[in-house]
Amino acid sequence: MKEKTGTVISIAKDNAPVPGCTVSREIHDGAHTITYYSMAEHTDISAEIYPYHKLFLVAAGEMTVYTSEGTTKTLLEGDIIVAPTDVPVGVRTDKSVVFTETTIPKNENMNQAIKAGEVFTLAQLVPYQEGRIVNMDVVSNSKMKFVVMSFDAGTGLSEHAAPGEALIFALDGEAVIGYEGSEHHIKAGEQFHFAKGGLHSVKAIKQFKMALLLTLE
Repeated sequence: MKEKTGTVISIAKDNAPVPGCTVSREIHDGAHTITYYSMAEHTDISAEIYPYHKLFLVAAGEMTVYTSEGTTKTLLEGDIIVAPTDVPVGVRTDKSVVFTETTIPKNENMNQAIKAGEVFTLAQLVPYQEGRIVNMDVVSNSKMKFVVMSFDAGTGLSEHAAPGEALIFALDGEAVIGYEGSEHHIKAGEQFHFAKGGLHSVKAIKQFKMALLLTLE
C-alpha cells in the first residue's frame, strides 16, 4: 500500500477536500483496488456501470450513493455500503466527504449480514461481550480480508505478523497498537497501516472496535 507505515494516521485529515474538486488517490492496485476519495461540497461522480462491487467507507462528511433507477442512500461517518453491480451507480455530496473505496469482484462471497445497496454502520455489526473479542468477516477470500472486531476493555491480540499489508480503521473507543517495538495510542476516527510481516499487537484500553482491511497479494 502507498500509505505511511508504523504511525497513527487520519484519512480524513490527510485527504481534505479541495474546493470545487473531486480528488482520488489509489493506495493499492490488484484484484481489489483501494482508493481514497475526497469530494468538495456540491460535487458529483456521475453514475456509471461497473462489473464489480464498490465498498464505500466514509471517513468524514456525508455522501449520497445513487443509481439511475432513482435509488438514493445517504452515508455518514463510519457508514459503509456495497454498491450493486450492473446498474449505473454514482456519488454526490452537498456538504463534502472523504471516503475509502475498495473494489470487490461481483462473484465473491460476502457475509450474509451484508446486502448490496444497504447502508450499515461498521461499529454496529459486532457487539461487545464481557471479557471477549468478537469478529465478523465481511469479505474473505484468497487475496483480501475485511474484518470488523470488538474488544472488551483489557482484551487484546498478542504480538504477531500478518501475511500481507493491513489497514486498521478505529471505529469506537481507544486502544494501544504495538508495532515493531513501539506503542501507539489510537482512537475512533483514526487509522494505522501495517507493512507485510510487521510485528504488531492490539490492546484495548477500554471497549474498542475496529475494522481491518488485509491485502494478501
